[in-house]
Amino acid sequence: MKKEFNKKDLEEYEEKLFNLRDDISNQMRQITNDNLMKSQKEMSGDISGYGQHMADVASDSYERDFNLGLVSSEREIILSIDDALKRISNKTYGLCQQCEKPISKNRLEAIPYAEYCIKCKEKLEKENSL
Repeated sequence: MKKEFNKKDLEEYEEKLFNLRDDISNQMRQITNDNLMKSQKEMSGDISGYGQHMADVASDSYERDFNLGLVSSEREIILSIDDALKRISNKTYGLCQQCEKPISKNRLEAIPYAEYCIKCKEKLEKENSL
């Protein structure tokens, strides 16, 4: 059971995906420039020769690790967006990668890079949590 979107729908989703990818790339660049490229002294604003308090170092380290996690998650989303763009070009966009049934328009509006319909996604998440 295949459902093809009309050309206008596909162009809208493609534009939405490109815009989302650009936004996420800009966020990743900003996080990298603002946090990950600076030394711990620069991040804390301490340019003196005195050492930092251990709690400050731990806090800065936590913030850096948190930001690395964000960048990693955002990178995964960009890969999913790229996969969705490929599905648009090969005319399989909007079809569940598991059951090949159409993904609801509401789901694609919320997550334009969705690979699975809600039923299959829930099933996969349940299997992965076991």
